[in-house]
Amino acid sequence: MEEETLTIITESDQDTIRVGQAIGDLLLEGDAVGLAGELGSGKTWLTKGIALGLGVNPKTIVTSPSFTLVNEYRGRATLFHMDVYRLGSLDEALSAGIEETIHSGGGVVLEGADRWPEILPEHTLMVKLLILDDHRRTIILSARHARAIEMIAQLRRSFLHSCGTHP
Repeated sequence: MEEETLTIITESDQDTIRVGQAIGDLLLEGDAVGLAGELGSGKTWLTKGIALGLGVNPKTIVTSPSFTLVNEYRGRATLFHMDVYRLGSLDEALSAGIEETIHSGGGVVLEGADRWPEILPEHTLMVKLLILDDHRRTIILSARHARAIEMIAQLRRSFLHSCGTHP
């Protein structure tokens, strides 16, 4: 299947949260979102939005799980937010139970997904965040599986009239 992509340019952290919320609105149990981007690119802001879209209480503080490995948030589906930044190898990630958590049935957001993409399900929506300047980010969504491609199609329709979206 061909790869489908969608590029969105955000102007602020709030814009990045809104993109995440649109993704979270679409997530079902068993869906996975793989995040890639350098430190400060907005991965945690995007995840905050995903949590909001999944119905996690807006007062819940979403933080990067760099030290805890996995943060769990309750919404209409459980959100497992993972970060493999501190893990040194795929074996270490597997020993830490990352793969079991990915396949546990909730919604999954994995930061550092570009390190070991083979542990993610084939229907993963991949998201790359690029820093343009202090406030603006380029968010590139990509998919090769029908489920994630449909998510991109729905997001494209949602953002079609946004001036920063490139369908």
